[in-house]
Amino acid sequence: MRTAAQYMFRQIDDWGSSVLRVVMYTLNVLEMIYLSVRATFFDQAQGLRTIFSVVSAQIYFTGFQALPLISVLALASGSIVIMQSQAQLSLLGGAEMIGNLLVVVIVREISPLLTALIVIARSGTAVASEIGNMKVNREIEALEVMGINPLSYVVFPRLVGGVISVLCLAFYFILVALIGGFLVTRLVDATPFSFYADSLARAFAAEDVLLFLLKNTFSGAIIFTVSSYQGLQVQRGPHEVPQVTTKAVVNSVVYVTVFNLIVTTLFYLNELVKLGLI
Repeated sequence: MRTAAQYMFRQIDDWGSSVLRVVMYTLNVLEMIYLSVRATFFDQAQGLRTIFSVVSAQIYFTGFQALPLISVLALASGSIVIMQSQAQLSLLGGAEMIGNLLVVVIVREISPLLTALIVIARSGTAVASEIGNMKVNREIEALEVMGINPLSYVVFPRLVGGVISVLCLAFYFILVALIGGFLVTRLVDATPFSFYADSLARAFAAEDVLLFLLKNTFSGAIIFTVSSYQGLQVQRGPHEVPQVTTKAVVNSVVYVTVFNLIVTTLFYLNELVKLGLI
């Protein structure tokens, strides 16, 4: 009995330590967001033009250069979902519901998640390794010596540029998936575009815009804050850079996925409450 009790308490301690680490990590990331915004607006060591140049460079790398990959994935995703939806709904006699299904699947779920994963794979790794190398090469220390807060010059512009890029990429993903996907499916299906467009127009609601902004804004903030935070954790040498980059990818994927799951769950619970089912 004593051994079983010791094992149980040891497990509880391990779980408690894991939860505490996650909470502390989350608080540290949130603190860095606050400090970077505060430093940007109160630190006068560099002007807005300098910050804008870094933001523009981040948007170019994260947003513009990711368009070919986003286009391929969006076209493939849209085509598959539309073809499957048309086939299944036609069998069930509910072809007019295709707009609702596409809005739920592509606009609310696939677009935010796939866009975030692509940005993590391309830009999250780049930001973490770039800032990690800056720490190794003492560039962060050089900024501090010059009186420039690294959070305002390094973190904040990447955060702003990342959020803008994720929002634009997610919107572009939706356009390509819905319009390009339909054009591809025209090769095997003769659904009129007027019927398709009318079904989509009736399916869109104000809640979809709110979900789009909420998911993609916070996903972008999560990705670039976590990546920047991990890059700043480099302490001893260049061998730490791949380690913090891996942690940035893993933590970003976990946080983004959990956040999207929580938002989706709360949204549909609210819908059930409105319908009186809960």
